[in-house]
Amino acid sequence: MKQVFLLLSVLFFAVTSSFASAPSSFGEAKVVAKREVFFDQAGGPVGDLYCGCKWKWVGKSGGRVDAESCGYETRKQQTRAERTEWEHIVPAWQFGHQRQCWQNGGRKNCVATDPVFRAMEADLYNLYPAVGEVNGDRAHFNYGMVSGVSPQYGQCSTRVDFDARTTEPRDEVKGLVARTTFYMFDRYGLNMSRQQQQLLMAWSKQYPPTSWEVERNERIAKVVGYPNAFVTGERVWSLGYKPTGDGLKRGSSAAAARQVGSSADVSAEGEVIGNRRSNVYHLSSGCPGFSQVLPKNQVAFGSEAEAIKAGFRKAGNCR
Repeated sequence: MKQVFLLLSVLFFAVTSSFASAPSSFGEAKVVAKREVFFDQAGGPVGDLYCGCKWKWVGKSGGRVDAESCGYETRKQQTRAERTEWEHIVPAWQFGHQRQCWQNGGRKNCVATDPVFRAMEADLYNLYPAVGEVNGDRAHFNYGMVSGVSPQYGQCSTRVDFDARTTEPRDEVKGLVARTTFYMFDRYGLNMSRQQQQLLMAWSKQYPPTSWEVERNERIAKVVGYPNAFVTGERVWSLGYKPTGDGLKRGSSAAAARQVGSSADVSAEGEVIGNRRSNVYHLSSGCPGFSQVLPKNQVAFGSEAEAIKAGFRKAGNCR
């Protein structure tokens, strides 16, 4: 039965790919996501990504949160708590830091000069409406398990640990964020720490695709011409998985493709950021200085070995 399903999926996507066209910018992607993917979800039972809140569409792609529908209570930012925002499940900061364009001028420079970054920023599989306040609190933190943090948003079960720089989404979407992360790292040849791989593999297994995740996958595939293979079951992430880099092969120049590191053997401690002024590197876990490096001085590495090879030394205050 599974083989028949996969065959039908291949035939379906082969037909649709002949006229499919992915959005070319983040602004366009938000409009397309509303029109083609989430058009009937504002008042649906699934709700926004992090809290399950319903919303009302406003303008081309915005939304006003119905706080009563999910028992949401504002933590601090009332204006953002009242609106939906388009969350990048894999944050632009995370995939941007693995691009040379970011080192040369941040996100603005990447949008202006890097076609691969623009494709990642506009990738429909990575976009989902979310309560703006939670989206802002999540920032570019990794997903992880959060303990010892009291409810922050009323009945919304998502937790943000600001000290550990970690966000634990509600159980209902843990599988979805895991399979979306696998897709992004696979398609664009990104580096993922061993610790993050293990966590997301566990979530993907514990929380298999829901009917809505399957439907969302099919709707996006009709637009872009291919599915998230980690949702259909055609691909399964395992430790040491070698990303295919499909998104680098299609329509991107060799020069752009070389901007992404190819090593899948990254530091088990997580992200590695160097300070070009001090030649000191910091880990996202255990190094207080990680978040204190100015953007203009940041150099991203796929592993500690890469940082050391480049002449950087580990910060002395890392635990």
